[in-house]
Amino acid sequence: MTDTPRLTSLAHGGGCGCKIAPAVLQEILAKTPAAAAFPDLLVGTETSDDAAVWRLNDSQALVATTDFFMPVVDDPFDFGRIAATNALSDIYAMGGKPILALAIVGMPIGKLSPETIAAILSGGASVCAAAGIPVAGGHSIDSVEPIYGLVALGLVHPDRVLTNAGARDGDILILTKGLGVGVLSAAFKQEKIAPEGYEALIASTTQLNILGQRLAEHPGVHAMTDVTGFGVLGHAREMAKGSGLTAEISATAPVLLPTVQALADAGVRTGASVRNWASYGDEVTGVEPFGEAVRDILCDPQTSGGLLIAVAPEAADEILALAQADGFPLARKVGRMSKAGERPVRVVS
Repeated sequence: MTDTPRLTSLAHGGGCGCKIAPAVLQEILAKTPAAAAFPDLLVGTETSDDAAVWRLNDSQALVATTDFFMPVVDDPFDFGRIAATNALSDIYAMGGKPILALAIVGMPIGKLSPETIAAILSGGASVCAAAGIPVAGGHSIDSVEPIYGLVALGLVHPDRVLTNAGARDGDILILTKGLGVGVLSAAFKQEKIAPEGYEALIASTTQLNILGQRLAEHPGVHAMTDVTGFGVLGHAREMAKGSGLTAEISATAPVLLPTVQALADAGVRTGASVRNWASYGDEVTGVEPFGEAVRDILCDPQTSGGLLIAVAPEAADEILALAQADGFPLARKVGRMSKAGERPVRVVS
C-alpha cells in the first residue's frame, strides 16, 4: 500500500470531539431500562461519572471503563498514545490505580496498511507500559472509519473512591491542564496550526493523569472528574448536578494552551463546542458578557483533558502546589462550588 491517506481524512470527527452530544446522549439513556439495584455497585450511571466501580471486598473495589474514538492527529503512533492516555484518565479520575487494559480496534482494512495499524497499537501499548500495566487482549473489527481505544480496569479502596458527586458548598475547583485541545484539533484539520500549537496538543493529550491516584489519599479532596468531550462547563455541570450544588467557573482563570487564543479570536472552533452549548446552554448563566470566543473555549471538547478537582478551601493551595510540582504547571484554581442556585453552572469573572 503506497498511498496511505491521512488518518484524520478517514474520520468525520476526532478525539473526544466525536462524542455524542450531551442532550442526545441524555435522551438515549432516558429510554434505556434502569438497571437493577446491586449493593456492590458503588458507582453506576446515576451521575454520569467517569467509570463504574464495583466493591470486591472491604479493601478493594474494581474500577472499569472504556473509551475510544477516531483520529485527532495523522501520526499513527501519536494517535494510539492519545487514545490510550484518554482511556486511562477515567481510572485516575476515580482515584484508582490501573491494573490492565484491553484494546478496542476498528480499522478500514484496505485503506490503512498493517504497518500503520500496528503503529497505532504500539502507541497505545507504550502509554500502558508507562502506566505500568499490560495490554492483555482486546477485540478488532474491519470498520469504515479508524477507531482505537481501551477497556481499562483499575483498583481503588472502597472508602477512597472519588466521584463527581461528592463536592461540598465552598469547595475550590482546580483544573490541572490548559484548555483548547479542540481548537488545536480543528486548526490541525484546517492546516492552520503552528508548530508550537501542535507540540502543545501532543504534550497535553499524552500526559497521564496519574495525579488522580495520589489524590484519593487526601482527605481535603471531595470530588473529581476529568474534563473531556463536554468541555469544562459540561463536566462542571455534571459535578454540580451530582453534588446538588452550583459550580461557579471563572471565565478568565483557566490557562489556554499555546496559540489557542489567537485561533479562537480568528473563529477556529469545533462543531462539538457548538453542539455542547446547544445541549446544556440553558443550564449555564453568566457567560454572555464574555462573548462567543470565551464561551467556545469553555465548551471546547478536551481530548485527554485535565482533572477538575473539588477541594476543601483550606487544602486548595496544597493541592494546587502538588499538581504543579507533579508535572502540571498549568494547573489553576478555576472556580468554586456554592449552594444550588437557579442553574447548575454560573460563569463569573
